[in-house]
Amino acid sequence: MTPPVHLILGATGGVGSTLARQLAASGAQLVLAARNADALAALATELGATSVVVDATIPADIDRAVETTVQTFGRIDGATNCVGSLLLKPAHLTRPEEFEEVLSVNLKSAFSLVRAASRAMMSNTEPTGGSIVLVASAAARIGLANHEAIAAAKGGIMSLTLSAAASYAAKQVRVNCVAPGLVRTPLTARITGSAAGEQSSLAMHALGRLGEPGDVARAIAFLMDPQNSWITGQTLGVDGGLGTLRSR
Repeated sequence: MTPPVHLILGATGGVGSTLARQLAASGAQLVLAARNADALAALATELGATSVVVDATIPADIDRAVETTVQTFGRIDGATNCVGSLLLKPAHLTRPEEFEEVLSVNLKSAFSLVRAASRAMMSNTEPTGGSIVLVASAAARIGLANHEAIAAAKGGIMSLTLSAAASYAAKQVRVNCVAPGLVRTPLTARITGSAAGEQSSLAMHALGRLGEPGDVARAIAFLMDPQNSWITGQTLGVDGGLGTLRSR
């Protein structure tokens, strides 16, 4: 059986690099894309993967990553966008340029990946179709103070998931997303790096712990797996209960 071909945007981040290692261990052929050329080269060398330096806020760069995947392996079976940012400010203190950046990094990059990957996947033959997985946030499911910009962007990703799943279902292109709670990554270190910040965050998660990159990576891998090909248009909460539960 031919190994699946997967593209990971944001491959050098906490979740992206963990996902890359998981998929490589399962035998997948990988194209890794990220902005940090040195970190990307090191990870690609470690995993024997193809790498593409991209700025995910530029649609042409994402087009190029998808094109590289198809040119290298002849097809693309899975694509995921692990690119993201975190801005914690109330709306009245958020500058217009800050809001634009949050939308660009999170929502625009997700839309660009759906646009480019769906086009390529519709050309796949035997097996047909593919799987696109986006990353939203529990902050788009529950009102959290000072999350207006990121909640708007991640809420857009959840709605994008639904519409794209409907658009491409007939071509067997599945579109799903995961909605994490607070995960220990370099991006969230300024929150989890202090005892007070960590304790406050722990209290918000019903299961009493913060997420680890592997929690989210395993969920993405599950949605990308062709054995789970009857799942589309779903947002999977990987959040310790943050988005739905209040146990205290």
